[in-house]
Amino acid sequence: MAIKYKIDVLGALKAAGYNSTRIRNEKIMGESMLQKIRSGQVMSLATLDKVCELLNCQPGDVLEYVDISDRDFPKI
Repeated sequence: MAIKYKIDVLGALKAAGYNSTRIRNEKIMGESMLQKIRSGQVMSLATLDKVCELLNCQPGDVLEYVDISDRDFPKI
């Protein structure tokens, strides 16, 4: 995937006082979304919005586009 995390999202949330238990208990995001983030899959836009709110940052502080044009992808 060409979109990657620039930061350790869960680590940043933990440093801001939001550990996994608090995230689940306060229903900030579900376990499935936590698992996606842990495994490097991109979070939903709603979750990105919430993460940016909690960390007081912009989406570009969390995610980045990585050029993968050197791979052989079919032309659209």
